[in-house]
Amino acid sequence: MAADWLGSLVSINCGTTLGMYQGEVSSVDQTSQTISLRQPFHNGVRCPVPEVTFSAMDIRELKFLDIQTQSGVSRTSAGQGSLSDSGVISSGQSGQNSRGGYPANNTHCTTAPITILRKGPPALSSNRGPNQATPKKNGVKNGGGGGQMRLRDDECFGADMDESLDTDFDFEANLALFDKAAVFSQIDGTDYNGVRSRGTPGGERGTPTRYRHDENILEVKPVVYRQITVPQHGGKDYCTDSGLVVPSVSYELHKCLLASAERHGLSLDRRLEMTGVCASQMALTLLGGPNRLTPKNNHQRPTVALLCGPHVQGAQGISCGRHLANHEVEVILFLPNFVKMQESITNELSLYSKTSGKQVASIKDLPVSPVDLVINCLDCHENGFLRDQAWYLAAADWANQNRAPVLSIDPPVSGQKQAVEAKWTLSLGLPLPIDGGEARVYLCDIGVPKQVFQEVGINYHSPFGCKFVIPLHSA
Repeated sequence: MAADWLGSLVSINCGTTLGMYQGEVSSVDQTSQTISLRQPFHNGVRCPVPEVTFSAMDIRELKFLDIQTQSGVSRTSAGQGSLSDSGVISSGQSGQNSRGGYPANNTHCTTAPITILRKGPPALSSNRGPNQATPKKNGVKNGGGGGQMRLRDDECFGADMDESLDTDFDFEANLALFDKAAVFSQIDGTDYNGVRSRGTPGGERGTPTRYRHDENILEVKPVVYRQITVPQHGGKDYCTDSGLVVPSVSYELHKCLLASAERHGLSLDRRLEMTGVCASQMALTLLGGPNRLTPKNNHQRPTVALLCGPHVQGAQGISCGRHLANHEVEVILFLPNFVKMQESITNELSLYSKTSGKQVASIKDLPVSPVDLVINCLDCHENGFLRDQAWYLAAADWANQNRAPVLSIDPPVSGQKQAVEAKWTLSLGLPLPIDGGEARVYLCDIGVPKQVFQEVGINYHSPFGCKFVIPLHSA
């Protein structure tokens, strides 16, 4: 009977999909053609459930590892099996059955192979009986308390043990279950022939497609690096860190752009404020940023000398100085005394006077020792005769001799060499073709909308990304 096989240890091969199972037969149901294993192992690993039930349709091969009865076993050809009274795994394939049904009798059935690896009597066990004591070592004499010690040994070592522990683990069979090539194929994203798997998700073997960590999985259009085109090229191209091309523009086109923005509401005051914020952020970074401007460095605050002229560029510098002073930077503003100044200069000076920054009108009042940074706003785009005035020459000479690095804000376009040798230059909106020598060029976003660029014939796409100030490199 099928009940004779209860307690036997078996190994069931369910094919590549379900894998291999080992365990102790706990029940055999002839009606539903199922067999159940208790304490099962799946592919050499203990299952999280205490019992697993298999249908005869899923079984391809069954091996008896340890039989607890003397029942006979028949061995037949391979196939999907069903369980008969004699314990034979018979096939569920028949010309009469449908939807995986089973045949009416075993006469027309093929059977799955059954292999007996080891057969022993039902009572064979490695467990010690309750009266068996642990063998004592040679040379140990029994003392007066020997009987009590033997009782303790029986309690400790004479308990029943799990019978499955007596079964030898089949290392060779479990090692065969591990497909090393398939595992490394999944890790490397290659198939068995070393060719990368691509195409439909899941590939030909149902495994998910693998990609490298730096490989783009989205299909995108080719990147266009020249996204800004101008009607009047300034004669020089720059590129950003990401490779986008930023062309220079002539001063006349730049002036038209600012005038169009002002008509749409981007007034001079708003432009001065935006320029001051961007220039101060760049200056704070050049001064050391968070490594320099910390509460622990109150005794060595950075010092900035601001050289300004009586024009819009000078007003931009004063706005920058106000923001720097608000960030606890010691600012010294140089601005000559003039009888009449522009309204933008007057307004910026009124705000600057409310900060802790200083203002001087003579070069003699500037520091003798080197400062941390010099910001140059002496030049004007439309009045080149300022370079011939005494205050301008004196201020430029002081900046060149102070040995401090110089940042020039919105330098003008001219065929002459810059009077103050700058290490960095900051352009507004779009760069001008300036002759900055070895100076590094930076570009700041002053908030001009895209449609304003289009009004003056510029096809514009912002190159700034997530920043307001970006470096430019010669293309």
